[in-house]
Order: sequence, then structure tokens, then C-alpha cells
Amino acid sequence: MTLAVVTLAAGKGSRMKSDLPKVLHRLAGKPMLAHVLNSAAALPQAKQHVVIGHGADAVKEQITDFPVTWALQSEQKGTGHAVAMAMPEVDPAATVLVLYGDVPLIRTETLQKLLDETHDGHALALLTVELADPTGYGRIVRDDAGNILSIVEHKDASDLQRKIREVNTGILAVSAALLNEWLPKLSANNAQGEYYLTDVIAMAVEQGVAVRAIHPQDEYEVQGVNDRLQLAGLERVYQRQQADQLLRYGVSLADPARIDVRGTLTVGADVVIDVGCVFEGDVVLEDGVQIGPYCVIKNSRIGQGSEIECYSMIDQALLAADCHVGPYARLRPGAELHNGAKVGNFCEVKKSVIGEGSKVNHLTYIGDAEIGKDVNVGAGTITCNYDGVNKFKTEIGDNAFIGSNSSLVAPAKIGAGATVAAGSVITKEVAEGELAVARGKQRNVTGWARPVKQ
Repeated sequence: MTLAVVTLAAGKGSRMKSDLPKVLHRLAGKPMLAHVLNSAAALPQAKQHVVIGHGADAVKEQITDFPVTWALQSEQKGTGHAVAMAMPEVDPAATVLVLYGDVPLIRTETLQKLLDETHDGHALALLTVELADPTGYGRIVRDDAGNILSIVEHKDASDLQRKIREVNTGILAVSAALLNEWLPKLSANNAQGEYYLTDVIAMAVEQGVAVRAIHPQDEYEVQGVNDRLQLAGLERVYQRQQADQLLRYGVSLADPARIDVRGTLTVGADVVIDVGCVFEGDVVLEDGVQIGPYCVIKNSRIGQGSEIECYSMIDQALLAADCHVGPYARLRPGAELHNGAKVGNFCEVKKSVIGEGSKVNHLTYIGDAEIGKDVNVGAGTITCNYDGVNKFKTEIGDNAFIGSNSSLVAPAKIGAGATVAAGSVITKEVAEGELAVARGKQRNVTGWARPVKQ
């Protein structure tokens, strides 16, 4: 039997106080809806359907990593109506799993357990949870034998029913055949004037369809997001999970509460990460890497034994072994450091190779350049790679020495073992072993009178 996952994502989320559709608000760098779709995508034979409404075009534009069949709910008339909008594209022989785009931390394992309860095709499985404060949630009403009879929404519940602590999460699984039979029978005769999906529970009981319930392993799995406070709370839950996993892998975290992983972080042995670091996209830290405080690393690989000092930003860069970066350094896309290379404080490297053992230590910009082995680039040096229209390349040979405050006007070629005198503006090729001096001649004026204020 095939599986149709129907995720409801049509709500505006007015309590977010935002023009952005609620399901596009980000948790760990990804839209909440992407987290839900990712969990569902791991289920066998899952075909994903997403019901959209408010900001439908924006949702489609941002959710591109999953094969999705879209359904439009132009008027928000409740959860039952939303599911009905998706059903025309659902295989009538499928099992339907209903999820919510603002419940981002649901586990695949929990969803599989729920689906296992519908294996005979003639049962409805609910995900329920017991809350210390169930205010606002639909209550699970059971008979004296513990069988589920119905779900009563909070606004429609009696005082006695409101004392029930077991609540509906909204997540359920049932056959498409039964849904197609029940959804047209839903009524909007309730306090909200909406078509509640939860009303199918009573229909199931009336027809003798077994209604089974399981609980999630953790309460946060079924917590929805209605405002930014709740979103911030789930962000910290997610980040603590990531931190705990890193600790299990043997990473030393200065403070597990002060790290943000917004993608995939792969680590080797004896990695050390200080406070306040952010990892985005796909990041690899090999054995013995040390990351100083408040660094941002995106889609990069840091080689064995390398050290990144504080307040450095590394984006789409590749570092070999034993490199040293920072403090306050920026490696932009295309930066490549070979073994033992060093990029120091307040330096920026873009689309350039820094050769083995070479040093770019202070206040320097290297762009569109290829630097050989054991080169020393002095403080304040820049590669003038852009003429306002086009970019040009700078080549520096092995063992060259570039004096401080030099400007290398690309296209430029500095030969192996060459020296560029401090303060030079290089506009022509410097051959191997040559000294290039390109600066105005110093003139000292004797008896010069310094100006004074009138």
C-alpha cells in the first residue's frame, strides 16, 4: 500500500506578526515546513502533498528540495476542509498521514510507529500526548474501558472534559478510502464555524473502525508554533539535540547551550568548539580542529589540526591540514588553503589559493590570486583584481616576499623568490629573484615650518 503524506501549511500565522507565511519561518536555518517534509521523506514509499493558502507562491518558491504535489485551500475553513483539498490527488488505495507545517520537530520514528498501527487498513491511528496544561487543545474522550470515543475541541468542551489531560496533536493516519467517505460528512456546526478533521474520530467509532493512539517519545515532537516565543523555544530544543550529539561524538564544546548548527556538521576526533559558533550548510571539521569563539563557518571543510581563531567567517572554503586562520579573518567562496597556510587578523581571501606554508598575516586582501609555497605577504597588501568591469588574476611564485602596503595591480605575475619592496604599486611582471621597487623617491626638506592655527 502506498503512503500519502498530507501536510497542512495554509495558515497565515497572524501571531507571528509577520508578512511571511508561518511555515516559512526558520528553525535552524530552514523553514519549519522543510523540517516536516524532511521527516516524512524518510518514510518508505511516501508521496508528499502540501496544502497551501496564505502566501502560496512564496511557499512554492522556497520549498524546492522535495517532490511535492500542491493543493490550494483558498479559504481557511478548518483542518477537515484543508485535507479535503488534497484528496483529489491522493491515491484512493493509499494510507494517508496528516501532518502540520508548523510542527517542525516530529521524528520519522514516531511517524512510523503511528503508521504501524494502521497495518490492517481498517484502523485510524492518532498521535496523542498528555500535557500538564492542556488549555487550547482538543481533548481525547475515552470510555470506561479506555477506548477512544471522540475528540472535543477546547472551545466546545464542557468543564469536565476540559479537565482531561490527554490531548490531540492533530497528527493521524487512516486509509484514503475512509477519509473520502468521512470528509464530505463533516459539519461546521461548532464554536469556530469550521470543518474539524477531528470529527472523523466519532465517525470511525460509530462505524466500528478501531481507533488506536500512541504517544511521541518527547513532548516537543508535537509542539506547534504559533508565535515567535514558541519558535525560539523549539530552536533551543533543536540546538541542544545537536550539541548533545556532538558531545557523544567526542567533540569538546565550551558551552553546549551556545552553539548553532544550521545544516550538517561532520566532525572527526578531538575537535574543540568554543562558544557562540554558527555552522551553516555542510561543514566538515577533521581530527584535531579547534574553532575559537564566535566564528561563522558555512559549507566548508577544515583540515586536520587546523585552528580558526575568534570572530572569523569562513564561507565555501577548503582548508588542508594545520592551517591557521584569524582572529577576525574572512575566507570567501573559492578560498583554498594548502597545508600549513596562514591567514591572519583582518585579512580577506576570495577565490584564491594560498600555497603550502605561505602567510597572509595582517590587514590584507587577496582576491583572484594563486600564491605558491612559503610566500610571505606583508601587512596592508592588496591584489587589485577588479577594474570596475572585469576581474583579473595575480600569480605569486614560491618563496616570494611581498613587502607591506603593496598594491599588486592585476593581471600581475611575481616570480619565484622575487621581492616586492614595501609600499610598491606593481603594474608589470617581476621576474624570478628580482627586487621590484615602485614608489615615489623620498625627499626631505630642511627648515620646513609646520603650519600653526591662526
